[in-house]
Amino acid sequence: MSEKPLRIGVVGYGYWGPNLVRNFSASPLTHVAAVADGDAERRQAVSQLYPWVRVAEAADEMLADPAIDAIAVATPLGTHHELCKRALEAGKHVLCEKPLADSLARCEELVRLAQQRRRILMVDHTFVFTGAVRKIKEYVEAGALGDVLYFDSVRINLGLFQSDSNVIWDLATHDLAILDFVIGKSPRWVTAVAVSHFGNLENLAYLTIGFDGDLIAHLHCNWISPLKVRRILIGGTRRMLVYDDTEPSEKLKLYDHGITISSPAQAKGKHEMLVQYRTGDVLAPKLDGTEALARVVETFARACALGEPPVTDGAAGARVVRVLEAAQRSLEQHGARVTP
Repeated sequence: MSEKPLRIGVVGYGYWGPNLVRNFSASPLTHVAAVADGDAERRQAVSQLYPWVRVAEAADEMLADPAIDAIAVATPLGTHHELCKRALEAGKHVLCEKPLADSLARCEELVRLAQQRRRILMVDHTFVFTGAVRKIKEYVEAGALGDVLYFDSVRINLGLFQSDSNVIWDLATHDLAILDFVIGKSPRWVTAVAVSHFGNLENLAYLTIGFDGDLIAHLHCNWISPLKVRRILIGGTRRMLVYDDTEPSEKLKLYDHGITISSPAQAKGKHEMLVQYRTGDVLAPKLDGTEALARVVETFARACALGEPPVTDGAAGARVVRVLEAAQRSLEQHGARVTP
């Protein structure tokens, strides 16, 4: 790797931008050179915390600066495509907040452009970089769960309502990225139902996703819950696991639980249940406690230096948006089954 840190320009200092700037500033692999935001108070906040960082109202100056190697986009969804495209055309590497863009076609355009310009295009699917999700992938790949039967997630809280995207594009994106990373299979169909209690954007939704075989996924997301829940259950033929991100410790538990089915010949009576339940030990593995966003920053910097695609590259971002777009079409068709 190059000894020279990657010089970063961050566009957007609203909800997620401060976290990006903090982690880029803390990493020895990166240096924050500039931050752009249209809000004067936010620019002032940057100058107070990071007086060496150049601030601007718009991204034009940093895009034109040949000394800046990469751009991090932390702006509303509707601006992602244009900003990423301009950055790639300017020869910059790009880290984009999730989702990558507001349509599959725009995602694919960005992926092609990054390939043509030989630049890194990475999506900040932060949960993929948590110790818990990385451990889940280890379990799945090692066959610890057996054949995966279902993926069930609940991601609910009170707010934050988005101005240009519904709850599916906002919250479900996280679990779709985890699903894509852990399971690594292409969906065959998607259904979605949702409701708009306030305004025009759906604030509560249920997605169901089918895969080849018997694997099924169900996602529940909600902006108007009195409780904050971040829980994923994955069931397999051998073991099952629960990932609860709100737990201060023991976020991940692996259950040696399951069922066995007796053949009809083994049943003693006509009314006897053929299902037998097995309950065993519960394991709470030790997890890497490194902040996920710090791993995002490290992965991005190393990818830019080595020219190797990161695990959440543009193609991964496009796969997630493919499902989001199918869910949106299903909503418009009153919950019909849609092929992604």
